[in-house]
Amino acid sequence: MPADVRTLEEHRDAILAAVRAAEPVSLRLADCLGLVLCEDVTSLVDLPGFDNSAMDGYAVRAVDVSAADPDVPGTAVRLPVVGEVAAGGVATRAVGPGEAVRIMTGAMIPDGADAIVKVEDTDGGTGTVEIRAGAPVGTSVRPAGEDVQHGQVVLTSGTTIDARGVALLAATGHPDALVRPRPRVAIVSAGAELVPPGEPLQPGQIHESNSYMLEAAVVASGAVAVRQATLDDDPAAVLSAVAALADDVDAIVTSGGVSMGAYDVVKESLRDHGVDFVQVAMQPGKPQGFGLVGDRNVPLFALPGNPVSSYVSFEVFVRPALRRMMGRDPEQRRTLTARLEHPLSSPPGRAQVARAVATHTEEGWRADPVWGQASHFVADLARANAFVLIPAEATRVEAGDMVDMWLLDEPGAG
Repeated sequence: MPADVRTLEEHRDAILAAVRAAEPVSLRLADCLGLVLCEDVTSLVDLPGFDNSAMDGYAVRAVDVSAADPDVPGTAVRLPVVGEVAAGGVATRAVGPGEAVRIMTGAMIPDGADAIVKVEDTDGGTGTVEIRAGAPVGTSVRPAGEDVQHGQVVLTSGTTIDARGVALLAATGHPDALVRPRPRVAIVSAGAELVPPGEPLQPGQIHESNSYMLEAAVVASGAVAVRQATLDDDPAAVLSAVAALADDVDAIVTSGGVSMGAYDVVKESLRDHGVDFVQVAMQPGKPQGFGLVGDRNVPLFALPGNPVSSYVSFEVFVRPALRRMMGRDPEQRRTLTARLEHPLSSPPGRAQVARAVATHTEEGWRADPVWGQASHFVADLARANAFVLIPAEATRVEAGDMVDMWLLDEPGAG
């Protein structure tokens, strides 16, 4: 391989070696979903915090109802109801011998009671209650600290906080958590031919789509898309925009202007300002740029302008880097094995990332390559839900061959 050409893996590894995880910040729980915890968290309370009822029913002394048997006529026990306690309330008196207190689910167990008779085993009385089934000691009682004890570690550093983790943090008394924040990513599209969607097109113009696609990809990766700009083929404007953005965001993603043409403005304006432009032995997405810009060494990813090339480049290079910045495992999407439905040719010496429609059958995964593998076929890109990975040493794979595949729409993959 020529010295000025990198393999896909070499370029990805160079990027990952340059980016760093963000410094931890304390965020409110509502903003922590999907973020990585940066310290062990201990419970501030017992959970439950007090003995409470698992049922709507009656708090009793087990010995007072032990004779009640629904299968034996005449064994029901009638007790006076001396009080009532709802969730959030406190019983005004203890349960004495031969007494009952009406109780709701989650309510504190009154002193003196050691069992709960569920309402279905009674006549539901309010002045007196007929107990038709006994309840041994501890029946339907949730003891204090049964789930979590005060001071117990409930989540460890490095945990990615999901909805269940949010619930646990809240239940154990924590209104916020120390996490690595989401990178704030600016997106810049370059090209004089680009016109916003909805505006009329003049000859030679196209509707700008890459920034919308990349913004959605940034959000799906767990980061935040904060700025979006479309620039003409003016090197000074590109350099000025990048300099301003580097003071304000955590990463910059550009699309277009990175190839070998006379008007490849991103390459022309940034190659002497910290960004390396290289050729990567892959299809699509051969021209790539990456560097650290500005006083804050903000990562800048310069991607090709063709929509498919841009999206593939994001998946292969940008998404892993954003995950590393969030303190997450930067690995690619989970690699599956699939049986190819139709043959695919691949250029010699270049890894191919082919778009396909993946389906799961009783025999396993199957991958049907989309018809349009060219880098400008947006409709086929939208139809695909998987990438088939053809190694650089292969020039053709046949129908029926087993191939590696990334499932793009896998639940939870972001």
